[in-house]
Amino acid sequence: MAHKKVNLPEKICKTCLRSFSWRKKWEKNWEEVMYCSDKCRMNKNVKNQVQGQDQKSNI
Repeated sequence: MAHKKVNLPEKICKTCLRSFSWRKKWEKNWEEVMYCSDKCRMNKNVKNQVQGQDQKSNI
């Protein structure tokens, strides 16, 4: 019998702002997961710098 993944919790990635779904590997620490991938986790400061530049240019 096939397992259907219909009602998995979702979050928004803090770097790319895309939604991502729960994964089995995050079962024990889902509350602490903030990024959809290692790439986003490694680039978390890049997003903050880009947003800061956008805000400065609007002033």
